[in-house]
Amino acid sequence: MPAGLADLVEDILARRVVDLVSMARKAGGAVCGYEKVKDWLVKGEAVVLVQASDGSERGKSKLHPPEGEDSLIACMTARELGLSFGRERAIHAALAAGGLTVRVVEEAARLAGLRRAQEPGRVGGRTAGKDTKDA
Repeated sequence: MPAGLADLVEDILARRVVDLVSMARKAGGAVCGYEKVKDWLVKGEAVVLVQASDGSERGKSKLHPPEGEDSLIACMTARELGLSFGRERAIHAALAAGGLTVRVVEEAARLAGLRRAQEPGRVGGRTAGKDTKDA
């Protein structure tokens, strides 16, 4: 396996998610910013909440994802999310229902899985630690 293959795949997946969110924004199916996202969540327009992984926990705790499965994406950095909206950084975004949103959720799940597998202390996508089997 070539050195840096995992990093290359992660970069490609991250770019794909950024591009898909950007297309959703251009089609009118995505917004960013706390107030706009909050408004979409209250009105029920949002089916997915996207929050930057490096945003403050206090700020992120003020918004709750819509009901349903796969309604929260939290694997993108603020810089990556900002790229989708033509900004330097973004912490909160919301996606409306549609085909692009389905693709964003699928690709973001792949990215999240890869990033979790690369975290220190993890082996094979699961946290490495004490053996839980009884002797």
